[in-house]
Amino acid sequence: MTRYKIILEYDGTNLIGWQENRQGPSVQSLLKDAIFAFCGVRPDVVAAGRTDAGVHATHMVAHFDLADEAASDTVMRAMNFYLTGKPVVVLECEIVSPEFHARFDCRGRHYRYIVLNRRAAPVLEKDRVWWVPRPLDVDAMRRAAAKLVGHHDFTSFRATQCQAKSPVKTLDSCCISNYGDKIFFDFAAQSFLHHQVRNMVGTLVEIGLGKPYDIDEIFAAHARSAAGPTAPASGLYFIGADYATAANAECA
Repeated sequence: MTRYKIILEYDGTNLIGWQENRQGPSVQSLLKDAIFAFCGVRPDVVAAGRTDAGVHATHMVAHFDLADEAASDTVMRAMNFYLTGKPVVVLECEIVSPEFHARFDCRGRHYRYIVLNRRAAPVLEKDRVWWVPRPLDVDAMRRAAAKLVGHHDFTSFRATQCQAKSPVKTLDSCCISNYGDKIFFDFAAQSFLHHQVRNMVGTLVEIGLGKPYDIDEIFAAHARSAAGPTAPASGLYFIGADYATAANAECA
């Protein structure tokens, strides 16, 4: 049995998310179909993170096993051939130790959320950003974001259907930068609750619009209704996974 580690890029606009089910095409199902097309098996493909419908990835890490070993370059070229026309591509492929696990060995996950902050609606970046036409106070959002960092009970920022055993998480960093008419929200943590990033962004944008949200009060409420709305999936990207001990990220 040979284990392959792959790095993926995908556009989640018309996908139901990472997880395979009967409701429509997913990242996982498209990968399984591509593998089956060139070697006749549909192995389980395990990812570092299970993104939701509409969420994108620039650097998703995953692994799968094949009984018959083939060169990693051959596997990558074959998968990409059968993924032609699909919103998923394999950027890298390598043979790794059978003990490697894309999900359980991951020590850090990185997400980026992109807001387009201008009066005109997006055309070229439709379904790739969250369009907010009203001016945002970036400094106010940064002050609020600083309070999110650390070890907290994120009950107020988790989806009501979240199945995590505990709402307590450690957010390693939350950095906000703006370039031109785009605002980037970068988050790093070992793991996240369901919709945690989108709920944090939704709250920060409300603060940027001048709404009277207070992060300390939101934490203390332990209620989803205390925080802001869930930001659209279109602006969220999985951008990296860590598999070695590293210092926590800091804002530049």
